[in-house]
Amino acid sequence: MKKQILATTLLLSATLFITGCEEKQNKINRYIQNWTGVNGVIEVYAGEKLVKRFMKIDKLSTAMATEGNISRNYRYGYGYLDSNQNFKIDEGEKKVYFEVSDYSTYIFFEDPATGRK
Repeated sequence: MKKQILATTLLLSATLFITGCEEKQNKINRYIQNWTGVNGVIEVYAGEKLVKRFMKIDKLSTAMATEGNISRNYRYGYGYLDSNQNFKIDEGEKKVYFEVSDYSTYIFFEDPATGRK
């Protein structure tokens, strides 16, 4: 009898975990991506013009306030600055720290040349 109750409890827990809310599933996906990396690219625009591109970004993080749980108005990360915007990391293009304001126009995406298969 105890084994049946334990099995039923485990099955119910697993079912609730798997069919949990979408936000929990998103958090799990983000955790996996943070661990494995996404080989991301961020492009920053001024109007319609591309002004900066950073490549090989593992993750884009939200800055948090020093005290409390309030997020700041920018994202940050580390990536290679694609100075000549040719979508390749050329000799001399180094990995740099960058920040992008929430008020900037930017796109963050996985590099299509090395996307998952």
